[in-house]
Amino acid sequence: MADNIYPEFARMLDRASKEKLLGQRGFVIWLYGLSGSGKSTVANALERRLHAEGLLTQILDGDNIRSGLNRNLGFSDEDRAENIRRIAEVAKLYVHTGIITLASFITPARALRQLARETIGAEDFIEVYVRASFDACAARDPKGLYAKVAAGQVAQFTGKDSSFEEPVHGEDTFVLDTETHGLDACVEQLYQQIRPRLQPSL
Repeated sequence: MADNIYPEFARMLDRASKEKLLGQRGFVIWLYGLSGSGKSTVANALERRLHAEGLLTQILDGDNIRSGLNRNLGFSDEDRAENIRRIAEVAKLYVHTGIITLASFITPARALRQLARETIGAEDFIEVYVRASFDACAARDPKGLYAKVAAGQVAQFTGKDSSFEEPVHGEDTFVLDTETHGLDACVEQLYQQIRPRLQPSL
């Protein structure tokens, strides 16, 4: 079947033309961390700030994607990898349209984050670790998941039954600590981090 697939890119309108039209550069902000760490909250707040500045954005959120595009996937290692692969391919399409894409996914393993980076391209990828301890996330419990975990109703839960690998020293990762900083401070920190990329490189 693969022998009959002929990808075509040469005749398509190029990325630079789309970025010029939008007046911005496309790239991905990949926010990862434990459930309840604040990934989606930060992504939504940052999107509103960028939108207010006239920038076109798109959020890719874990629960939304798993209720649609990836609803056939579970939480085995293989399914987690396929989940991230599909999301990264979608994010790459948005980037090549000049759209600033905010991806909010637990992405527990370093190998999964590397998969996303390689698929999208390191030059278009900003890795952001939204840090909060398991206990802090359990205290917040915005979706009631930690209560279900405590009651034994959820299996393969990241941070408990399934491991979460924090970034190691030297990795190209920007850290937002939502335990010690409030939402406004975290959004400001992230905004300043991405600010140099907001203009198109034409």
